[in-house]
Amino acid sequence: MPTTATPPTPLDILGQVFGYSDFRGPQQAIVEHVVQGGDALVLMPTGGGKSLCYQIPAIARQNAGHGVTVVISPLIALMHDQVGALHEAGVSAAFLNSTQTQEESSALEKQLLRNELTLLYAAPERINTPRMKGLLGSLHERGQLSLFALDEAHCVSQWGHDFRPEYRSLSLLHETFPDVPRIALTATADALTRQDMIERLKLEDAREFVSSFDRPNIRYTIVEKTNATHQLLRFIESEHAGEAGIVYCQSRKRVEEVAGLLEDAGLKAMAYHAGLDSSLRQQRQDRFLREEGMVMVATIAFGMGIDKPDVRFVAHLDMPKNIEGYYQETGRAGRDGLPANAWMAYGLQDVVNQRRMIDTSEAASEEFKQVMRGKLDALLSLAEDTRCRRVALLHYFGEDSLPCGNCDNCLNPPKVWDATEAARKMLSCIYRVQQASGISFGAGHLMDILRGKATEKVLQHGHDKLSTFGIGADLAEVQWRGVLRQLIAKGMVRVDPDAFNTLQLLPDARQVLKGEVSVMLREQAAGASADRRKKTTKTSAKGLAEASLNAGALERLARLKAWRAEVAREHNLPAFVIFHDATLRAIAERAPQSRADLEGISGMGAKKLEAYGQEVLRVCRTES
Repeated sequence: MPTTATPPTPLDILGQVFGYSDFRGPQQAIVEHVVQGGDALVLMPTGGGKSLCYQIPAIARQNAGHGVTVVISPLIALMHDQVGALHEAGVSAAFLNSTQTQEESSALEKQLLRNELTLLYAAPERINTPRMKGLLGSLHERGQLSLFALDEAHCVSQWGHDFRPEYRSLSLLHETFPDVPRIALTATADALTRQDMIERLKLEDAREFVSSFDRPNIRYTIVEKTNATHQLLRFIESEHAGEAGIVYCQSRKRVEEVAGLLEDAGLKAMAYHAGLDSSLRQQRQDRFLREEGMVMVATIAFGMGIDKPDVRFVAHLDMPKNIEGYYQETGRAGRDGLPANAWMAYGLQDVVNQRRMIDTSEAASEEFKQVMRGKLDALLSLAEDTRCRRVALLHYFGEDSLPCGNCDNCLNPPKVWDATEAARKMLSCIYRVQQASGISFGAGHLMDILRGKATEKVLQHGHDKLSTFGIGADLAEVQWRGVLRQLIAKGMVRVDPDAFNTLQLLPDARQVLKGEVSVMLREQAAGASADRRKKTTKTSAKGLAEASLNAGALERLARLKAWRAEVAREHNLPAFVIFHDATLRAIAERAPQSRADLEGISGMGAKKLEAYGQEVLRVCRTES
């Protein structure tokens, strides 16, 4: 950075280093607070610019003589790209992790002690080692420890969706270095998780910055699961052919199956889960970040910290555990601000599986299980809600909003039907069967009784003699499954995992059986096709972004992207680390003829202008 008479302000750093003219949302307030040495807790949605909230203070405080900023991140695999992006911007940064040799670590430690680094990335496990504690102590004694940035801070909370015990040890930072400011950042935390973060990390005196959780560019869609893989394939082929996306499945086996099926259908798809060798996981993650149009089929082992801006969809073939996990995972779509889809298929078995995992967890306390049941109920409520998805989602995080006009419920408002009589039949059948046999039975058997199917099992137990036998013949099995799923979601029926997933009545069922309350359900559960929807015009995000470019600009953009791909390969970095698509589009539209024409383009910082300016001009002038 060029020397000036006075130190550069945060806004100067934003422009000179990162190439942006203005802060977004609360970024400026956060940066100024941390630069002045204040502690901060930052909740900002994925793609909101959390990294700048500690990177700019790190540069400003280094310029003021405070030393290095230590960034604690749980993602060893992504440190390389994060540090590479800073190098591209002209910022001295490095990482310390288990992939390095002893010689490399020792050389880096000497660099630190010589005050040659602005940011150091390290995993939470590393921070708690005696060697690292000693290094931090030495830096502190020299006055060279400027700031601690705790990324993905929700990992400290057992109530969060990605609890990591090693984060608990990070309270030692405040205890050992009380005069060093800290900034804790996360994209997702409900009120309970947020309070736990504050207590566990000793951030009671920190200033809280809570951004809107709204991601208006994401369209939320939840469909009733019929043939999930077929539904997924139809969704991708009709709306996201050739585009990058993530598909989440619950089990490793399912991940492998779905990835294979997508490949067989001609898609570029890969599987990712914790059962794969670490080198293979790294290889596949690198391919996803560096190649266009790749679909990653994964368990939740994949995704935290993924900075790929052009993920156009996130799909769930299995229901997540809670809304925080759902929000965090869907937030990996559309980081560039262009239209993206969050699509989920769910059914009765998802409800059963999630409740069973909670109830059968041997390591969890009853208090923990109760909280997790409440979080699952909130997600079930979101799935069954007839209101705007965005209104319901934001309400969970304590934020009021108006209908978005963009989710499935807004675009195709679901009809509801008075299912009181159907609910009473189902609840009565569960009661009569248990009363007659002294034991409970599963969903399939109950629906056979309701529909009057004299199966061998029904006849064996004499359930064809029950008053409820055949009283539900007017509804198809798929309709009864929808009714049952929603009764479970409403807390009237539970599935007992300790008794072969049998059904049991809960206290709230009594009011329905007595006729004291009515039950309104989505019409879809009454038999409407899960895929019945109004036709919507589909315009790709790429098409929307490039619609304003003329033929010449589109040619320049194609050449710029090809050049960027070559540079990215040479530097072993994802293409978006060199320049984002938005920056290339702005360059292509401006048709620059001189370095002066490149100044002021968003994303074109001083270092990148110096490093790539002449090449960019050459590419733009090249005749096709």
